[in-house]
Amino acid sequence: MKDYLSMSIYELHELIIKGEVTPLQLVTLAIEKAKNDNNNAFECILEKEAIEAVNALDENKKNNLLWGVPYVLKDNFVTKDILTTASSNILRNYIPTFSSEVYLRLKEQGAILIGKTTLDELAMGGSGSSGHLGKTYNPWDKTHQRMVGGSSSGSAASCAAGIVPFAIGSDTGDSARKPASYASLVGLKPTWGRISRFGLIPFAPSFDHVGFFARNITDSAIVLSALAGFDEKDLTSSKQPVDDYLSKIDRNVKGLKIAVIDEIYNSISNQNIREMFNSLVDKLKEKGTIINHVSIDINLCRAIYPTYIILSSAEAISMTANLDGVKFGVREDGNDFSEIAKNTRTKNLSKQTKYRLLVGGYASEKDNQEEVLLKAQKCRRLFTDHINKILKENDLILLPSAPSGAPLFDAKIDKLSDEYLIADNLMSVANFGGHPSLSLPLGFDNDLPFGVNITGRLFDESSVFTLGKTIEDITGLKNLVADK
Repeated sequence: MKDYLSMSIYELHELIIKGEVTPLQLVTLAIEKAKNDNNNAFECILEKEAIEAVNALDENKKNNLLWGVPYVLKDNFVTKDILTTASSNILRNYIPTFSSEVYLRLKEQGAILIGKTTLDELAMGGSGSSGHLGKTYNPWDKTHQRMVGGSSSGSAASCAAGIVPFAIGSDTGDSARKPASYASLVGLKPTWGRISRFGLIPFAPSFDHVGFFARNITDSAIVLSALAGFDEKDLTSSKQPVDDYLSKIDRNVKGLKIAVIDEIYNSISNQNIREMFNSLVDKLKEKGTIINHVSIDINLCRAIYPTYIILSSAEAISMTANLDGVKFGVREDGNDFSEIAKNTRTKNLSKQTKYRLLVGGYASEKDNQEEVLLKAQKCRRLFTDHINKILKENDLILLPSAPSGAPLFDAKIDKLSDEYLIADNLMSVANFGGHPSLSLPLGFDNDLPFGVNITGRLFDESSVFTLGKTIEDITGLKNLVADK
């Protein structure tokens, strides 16, 4: 069978409408590819459920762009009567009694879920290596030595490998956009509250966003159109009207003001990435955009990573308190509640998750709050104020997504260097203030992809897509599949 799943969502929709391919054929092909996956991308493959969903499709909804299109869902979105583990041993037997709003909206559109994907345990990580099934590999590296990034590792790997044309993830610090950079995908985190998080297992709610992967800008806009909008079940869901993203995607960028933050850009040492970014900036200038170089105090930039780790870990303490071995999930033996909880968490949480919880516990201790937690909150506020000021004077912010292509799993990293503290964690800033942020392919370095990141004003995803589409047209990098 022709490899339809390397095509775009829009192309698949047209073929379905013409009758050249059926949803059953697409789903069957996706399941076959998922079964042959060698990147450890799947928690479970839902063959029976997917076929049943195809057979139940409503022909009256055939004009929906996602109708009959297979996709995968990060396994921290709950699905009724379907195992939901968040890639943690502590949830290895958890079968929810309700479904996430993201899953329900995609089902309503006629999209077909074919599997649930691996992640860093409970979404606490950036390497795709702490889940209970082990490392998830980057499809662009056949040696399996390099990460695809996390925490949305399985969703990124399955989309990059051509198993599905789009994949749902979540993004707390950069968990959809960093893997997108490492896997030559378009990764979007829209404005906080733009997509309902009902049924998303929380890590740090003030940072958590629904995110997703596609292989081109137009497909990303299609997915956001299907998911965006108010949900009364999510108290943080926004009532802000949903824009018509597709109609604005090809707007002229002449006069668009784009900011480059010098301290962040200057922390990147890779000359190839710098040169390709500079070349892109020059080509955008030729199209009439206005590039403004702006500055943020370097010491505040160095606080990006510790601010994120302290605050997200402090929130995680509360969010994981229900994983006690009593209410649901795995239970270890103990003589009382405290002993059951201690034994369950000690045996079934990974070292990385325990580290995050220890950091959060330390920061939240009464004696440490003023020196640690409150200072981190002030840094978050300061950085958000700076970003809002930049976006008041400019339409968008443009920066490389990361300082390199996909790192080796065992790479030695200087975590006190500016390159790590700033460039490797720069996208967390969009989570500080809930701004829409998108990564898309920019080029290759030693045969490994790397991306460029766009951050916009709150609820202005349309401008993010407009610039993204222009960049995509400049680079010609779209619809890329690692196995091709």
